Amino acid sequence: MDDFTNATYLSLEGHVELEKYRYVYFVITLIVFILIICCNSVVISVIYTNERLHEPMYIFIAALLCNALFGTTGLFPKLLSDFLSEKQVISYGACLFQAFWIYIYAGTEFTLLSAMAYDRYVSICKPLQYATLIKMSTVKKLICFCWFLPSFQNCIATILAHRLQLCKFKLNRIYCNTYSIVKLSCGDVSANNSYGLFSSSLNIFPPLFFIIYSYVRILDVCLKNSKDFRRKALKALQTCLPHLIIFISFTVTSCFEVINSKLEGNMLHIFAMIMSVENVVIPPLIEPIIYGLKLQKIFTTIKKVIWERRLKM
Repeated sequence: MDDFTNATYLSLEGHVELEKYRYVYFVITLIVFILIICCNSVVISVIYTNERLHEPMYIFIAALLCNALFGTTGLFPKLLSDFLSEKQVISYGACLFQAFWIYIYAGTEFTLLSAMAYDRYVSICKPLQYATLIKMSTVKKLICFCWFLPSFQNCIATILAHRLQLCKFKLNRIYCNTYSIVKLSCGDVSANNSYGLFSSSLNIFPPLFFIIYSYVRILDVCLKNSKDFRRKALKALQTCLPHLIIFISFTVTSCFEVINSKLEGNMLHIFAMIMSVENVVIPPLIEPIIYGLKLQKIFTTIKKVIWERRLKM
């Protein structure tokens, strides 16, 4: 490549034995992508088309699954294209945009999970005030805030990264993230690192502490009240199990990605590449399955839709 091309394009060097396994990678990735699209779309459409599911908890679930689709479209199309391309390159602007896109997905996931924890907390701990505190207008405002905050934070991170002068043009990854782009710079990156630490802490720790606090309060209320209240609370608590599984799954995969970014080049390459994508693959894949199977209303509605279509055939 000439100097102009080098200044414009980045090379993605993270692929493992691509020449040997490109078609295997392509088929597996395409199947996973189709599964994610189909599973999430089914649950979203079931919630959208059934008025009895137009309740705050299910609206939050639909928003979470929409976010999963949003995140995967930031990774899979480019990844599939790279598997079939001779050279795995991406323009600097597109690389920044991909990092911006995926970071919004991750930040929104945490904020939406926090909003869902608040919904469950009010439902179980303050059932008489639920209709007053969790109105549909409140749900809409919370969802907008859950998208706005990560978008605003990542706009600043992207602007800070865009101003840097690059002196290296090879990313040891299969997709872009802001931290890896910053490491390509030969200039002063102290502002980027400081803001990145602040932004990551703001995205992770407040939601983490709030969700933990919500579940501690829920358990406390369930254990302290009367048997009749405990029976009703435990029934409502069953709706918390999918949320808790998703939260633990996303937190663990996010921690893996943070560790992987920091230790890039210091661990087995294929393991590092698997860790780098699981945050955008595992949660979007398991979320619709867990919510579709664990929440009785959604599961029953899906079975009803399938049964009605069979009768029409």
